[in-house]
Amino acid sequence: MLLQFLFIVIGVALVLWGADRLTEGASSLARRMNVPEIVIGLTIVAAGTSAPELFVSLVSALKGTPDLAVGNVVGSNIFNALLIVGVSAMVAPMVISRSTVKKDIPFAVMASVLLLMLCMDSWQSLSISGNHISRIDGIVLLAAFSIFMVYTFRVAKNGTAVEASEEQKNVNPWLSAFYVVLGLGCLIFGSNLFVDAASNVATTLGVSESVIGLTIVAGGTSLPELATSVVAARKGQSAIAIGNVIGSNVFNILLILGATAVISPMQIGGITLIDLGLALLSVVIVWFFSFTKYTVARWEGGVLTAIFLIYLSWLLYNV
Repeated sequence: MLLQFLFIVIGVALVLWGADRLTEGASSLARRMNVPEIVIGLTIVAAGTSAPELFVSLVSALKGTPDLAVGNVVGSNIFNALLIVGVSAMVAPMVISRSTVKKDIPFAVMASVLLLMLCMDSWQSLSISGNHISRIDGIVLLAAFSIFMVYTFRVAKNGTAVEASEEQKNVNPWLSAFYVVLGLGCLIFGSNLFVDAASNVATTLGVSESVIGLTIVAGGTSLPELATSVVAARKGQSAIAIGNVIGSNVFNILLILGATAVISPMQIGGITLIDLGLALLSVVIVWFFSFTKYTVARWEGGVLTAIFLIYLSWLLYNV
């Protein structure tokens, strides 16, 4: 058992380090080619922060543990909206940009509603076990993601090319390419190690894979967003932080679950309407708080954190 927990820690470390190397290498190559900042932000940075969730979900589905994949995305979105925004706001009140309130958060709400609808093939209780996220559902999610990206590019200000700094110019492009390959390798190996260990722990303890996905897996893959948002809040860059968190939620549902379902359709086993409902409600609460002077105050951050702790306690109580 201790060895499995060690594998979980090593797997998380490899996934996070691999995502960092992948992002660093790709960003360096893009800047050397004078790619506009907006393109870097919407593609490389967004994909980099969502890479842990993407690879863990893909590997989970391919290994026949779909509850880990769905739980990972749903849990990560709850983790992002409640705990990350909550803790960041308690560190320093978060100023929300008007574009985030009017564009990003509504898309996150719509993505959560869409996921809820696709998961409700049939239901007679809070449990939706046996329902599927089919390939057609995956195509719908990917189509919605394409619309989101097209809309984002159209409303974004014309990005100006970012000239590489002297330090970036001195970076060997082959080294940057090596970072991309190395990061990708760490993501794949770390995801395999992490999913296998988490599944073994769940089996040994008699805990459902969905609960493991909603807690350990979701928390582990959301560590980059947590660290980035807290540091950004302390530096007074909260608008960027919350934008990344909300954007990550959109990526998680539309791109990650969409791609995963297209590759390997998923049967839902342990995710309930409460989990999906809270994933939607958490974004709605953040949206509501954002309208108050376009700021998430410290007390509002406390409310978000308290809701997350209550939810976590409920999950553990029902194990």
